[in-house]
Order: sequence, then structure tokens, then C-alpha cells
Amino acid sequence: QVQLVESGGGLVQPGGSLRLSCAASGFTFRNVPMMWYRQAPGKERELVADISTLGGRTNYADSVKGRFTISRDNAKNMVYLQMNSLKPEDTAMYYCNSNGWLAWGQGTQVTVSS
Repeated sequence: QVQLVESGGGLVQPGGSLRLSCAASGFTFRNVPMMWYRQAPGKERELVADISTLGGRTNYADSVKGRFTISRDNAKNMVYLQMNSLKPEDTAMYYCNSNGWLAWGQGTQVTVSS
């Protein structure tokens, strides 16, 4: 069974930082690219970052480029999202997945507010 467990979210002030974690199990993690998505109330789910199987290639949405960094540790079946210089518009539920074909986890809430 596929399981994705996101953690690390919370309430932070604008300009603050958070590090999100995604623990994966039930599939061969090292064989698939991984992504972070987010969804805010009333908005479509959007792709914010992706990383190739070995971590050699990464891509970011324009809205987070230069502020967020995606990474992975295939030995631990983990993917991370380092979020710096957070803005109120980053407020959303954050999810990890692989092109959306895995069962979605519960997500982790990020709220950026003063």
C-alpha cells in the first residue's frame, strides 16, 4: 500500500522559514520523480516543485523560485521542501506526490501571517 505522510507545516510570520518533510512507503521510491503541490481555499492544486529520481534535476514554479528548495534522500525514502522568505500567498495545504498517480496523503498546513 502506498503511503505519503507530510509533516513540518505550521504558522509562521512573513519572511520566516519552514522545512516540510514527506515520508514515502509502499512503492519503489528511488524509481520515481517526486513533487510538492499546494492548494489554497478556492484555488486549484498547483505544482510548486519537482525533483528527478536521483535529485540531479529540479524545477520550481515561478512564484517560489529562489525561495524554495526541493531535495530527496532515497536511502530514507524522504523528500523535503525548504521554504524561505515566506509570503502570505504561500499559505496553503502542501502535499507530496509523483505526477499525481499516488494516493494523496493528508497534507501539511502552512499558514503565513503576521
